[in-house]
Amino acid sequence: MWQVLGQDKILASLDYSLKTNAVAHAYLLVGPRHIGKGTLALNLAQALNCDAPEPPCSQCRSCRRILEHKHADIVSIGLDSRAEISINEIRELQRLANLPPYEGKHKVFIINDAEYLSTEAANSLLKILEEPPPKLVWLLLTAEKSRLLPTVVSRCQQLELKPMSLEQVEQILINLHNIDTGKAKLLARLCQGCLGWALSALADEDILVQRAHRISTLSSLTSASLEQRFAYAQELAIQFSQNRRAVAEIMEIWLCWWHDLMLIKGVCKEAIINIDYETTLKNQAALLSLIEIKEFVIALRSTWEELAKNVNPRLAFESLMLNMPRKEIISG
Repeated sequence: MWQVLGQDKILASLDYSLKTNAVAHAYLLVGPRHIGKGTLALNLAQALNCDAPEPPCSQCRSCRRILEHKHADIVSIGLDSRAEISINEIRELQRLANLPPYEGKHKVFIINDAEYLSTEAANSLLKILEEPPPKLVWLLLTAEKSRLLPTVVSRCQQLELKPMSLEQVEQILINLHNIDTGKAKLLARLCQGCLGWALSALADEDILVQRAHRISTLSSLTSASLEQRFAYAQELAIQFSQNRRAVAEIMEIWLCWWHDLMLIKGVCKEAIINIDYETTLKNQAALLSLIEIKEFVIALRSTWEELAKNVNPRLAFESLMLNMPRKEIISG
């Protein structure tokens, strides 16, 4: 059975394609990080190679080997801790694409973080997608479809995964994972409909510890000197060149934080995400005008868009630090 929750329309469509032998040669799985794209990709790889009448069964030899990442015909690449996915990795997939399936019915190539394909890698991939070999399905996973080449997007059938409702996530955490109501409420807010993040935070306490550290850094920057801000901008620039995904996570936390400030300023505190930092948010919001908050939210989004266009990261982050309002914050 499918392991993805809250994506009934997509699963119904895939079931129909499997039953009618109408599976596309390439799918683009679009959605926020931790929404379930990786789980769906593995499930679809299982379904394409499953031996049961109703795939994916998760019990047959093929399904088990795919779940254990041991199946010879399922190849997965991704960003890991690097800055981009290189053309050499795509060339290796191209070489493997010309070989027939070794132990299953279909070869499945999964590209995680497809938005981080280098320009050369994306163009090389396009050539393969234009002339797809038989018995091969490509699965491209992305959180930012706009950063992919339009020609690559056009060669894929798109599956857009939608965030779950706050209530759905809370109920799953309480009923299926025996989490107390308070923690379930917090994780449901923080994951913003992406159940995978909440489950990861349950399994790894360091995720919430790291979040707290990043929020602490963000809060301290508001009252920091320009010299301190520029020093942090340099840190971010170095990290960006080594691990873009980590910097993306930091930017997401910042956007969420400043969006919460906007909600509090607009007297909509019941909708904030960081409910465990409500007092700190209130104190900070009291020192800022709504215009200041809105302008910095715009600056955050603009900075991330510029970084996607390969501008100088240090200059981009220094500009962001200059745009951040400077206020003395009262600790909450």
